[in-house]
Amino acid sequence: MKVVVAHNRYASGQPSGENVIVDAEIAQLGAAGIDVLPFLRSSDEIGTFSAAQKVLLPLSPIRNGESQRALTALIRAEKPDLVHLHNPYPLISPAIVKTAHANGLPVVHTVHNYRQVCAPGLYFRDGHICTECRGRAFPLPAITHTCYRGSKAQSAVMAATLAYHRGTWKQVDHYIALTDRIAEHLADFGIPAGRITVKPNGIPDAGAAPGPGTGFLYAGRLTPEKGLELVLDAWSRHPDGELGTLRIVGDGPLRPAAERAAAERRDVTYVGPLDNAAVRAEIAGAACVIAASTWHDVLPTIILEALSGGRPVLVTDRGGMPYLAGEAGWVVEPEAAALAEGLRKAHAGAAALATVARARYETEFAPDVLTERLIGVYRAVLKGSG
Repeated sequence: MKVVVAHNRYASGQPSGENVIVDAEIAQLGAAGIDVLPFLRSSDEIGTFSAAQKVLLPLSPIRNGESQRALTALIRAEKPDLVHLHNPYPLISPAIVKTAHANGLPVVHTVHNYRQVCAPGLYFRDGHICTECRGRAFPLPAITHTCYRGSKAQSAVMAATLAYHRGTWKQVDHYIALTDRIAEHLADFGIPAGRITVKPNGIPDAGAAPGPGTGFLYAGRLTPEKGLELVLDAWSRHPDGELGTLRIVGDGPLRPAAERAAAERRDVTYVGPLDNAAVRAEIAGAACVIAASTWHDVLPTIILEALSGGRPVLVTDRGGMPYLAGEAGWVVEPEAAALAEGLRKAHAGAAALATVARARYETEFAPDVLTERLIGVYRAVLKGSG
């Protein structure tokens, strides 16, 4: 089987878990015997554009003729069986769906966010969840609230793109939803259930950590929507030392809050930003990992890394987090009192769930399991289109 994997890579200055996931999936498919033809563009290219190219850039999300011509040439030269699309913005465009169909190929699309409806793809603005554009033929609120990159002009372009391609997205042959929340989003958009498969991302297995670990770990971007302030509020409702220790890993605009908490309490340590290997070591040392996003976070990689290490998770009931946690942790509302109670329960019960967490990773999120599930989707789509 020969598959075109299409992805517009996010700029290198913007760390992207999606780039990492796509690279890993390409490698996993290749190892499983699939002939992968990467069709990749990068937002880094924009910095090299001529003045004339930059003038036309706002139209790129709508069609991008260069990408459509390049894809057509690749298809004619290599004769693949299907196209698997990840992120199309801004240099590939959803028009790739029509280009693939014009060349006789079905399209599978992995949905990493809520971009079919929401200009920034988050269902989140100004510190709260927002679904004002859901169900609208034209997402005018995106322009009113300057939702895309804080620019009214760029928000207008993205809103126009979403309106223009509503019909294009309905033509995708099969969708891969990373979690049940994404599947619900697609169903609300009008995609039939039979054209949606829930298949999360997988991460390489680092192996179960020895022993049960101690204390709690929070690791992620230190931004409001990731819930650091919520965690610190909930933590402050317990006496110093009652829950063991809280270690905070990451960087971002809320770094001063992490540093202040570490200065005020003996049971809080701000570690700072770490590379992936060091984060894995922090997971191994903890008893429980916290993911407390206040937006509908699609698939926080830290949860998968925790389960891989045999560490249960304490998560808020937003986005895909309850789906990821399953029976391997605790799910609470994103409210300080509820999280404080969740911390108490996790402190008492984390050790007992270590093996449950590891088993959940092995059966649901290991790369070989998910790669076989993805190949199964490809086969079903090809059978249906044959």
